Amino acid sequence: MAGSSSHHATPSHIPHAIFKEVRYLLTGRQPEAAAILLVESGSRGILEKLLPLLGQSWGRGIRVDLVTCFATLPPGFPPETRLYRVTDYRGAEGRAKLYRELAANRYSHVGIVCSAEPLMTKWKWMLAWRLPAKVFVINENSDYFWLDRTHWSNIWTFVLLRTGLAGSGAVRILARLISFPFTFVYLLLYAATVHTRRALRRG
Repeated sequence: MAGSSSHHATPSHIPHAIFKEVRYLLTGRQPEAAAILLVESGSRGILEKLLPLLGQSWGRGIRVDLVTCFATLPPGFPPETRLYRVTDYRGAEGRAKLYRELAANRYSHVGIVCSAEPLMTKWKWMLAWRLPAKVFVINENSDYFWLDRTHWSNIWTFVLLRTGLAGSGAVRILARLISFPFTFVYLLLYAATVHTRRALRRG
């Protein structure tokens, strides 16, 4: 019987671990606010403007820590803020160490800056996935929305804006995508005709 019990332990643990990673993506439920981790993957002024808004929403006593590629805290952040510089966690071992340290802090919420700036792109999405916290996305205006199934319309609108598929830009891009196969075939036929004519003239 002991062998049968150990046989079932590992499979039951795996789905639980996966569910722990994605549980807040599937629901609009909010965890109790304990601590917030911000990932500064954008201009410094974004989080500087956001910090007072977080205090209004969750109380000024809540702890806010920061992952950044900059050497110092943004203006307005208290000196007791825990600062994690990604340059101090290079390589696979360094990243694993950072994940362990952040997981030990048990953040209830993680805010990632998505401001169309090429800063810490891989870091922010990996942290959003690895940490079992409620994720919110911050734009360049210091506004934010929740990253979960119940806010799908906001997420979709954001993706369209970032990819240039919103408004008149969508019409131009889709028109190019639709016309590309026809244009490509036309160019092939044109090239074949030109070469055929040249071959006939030489013959």
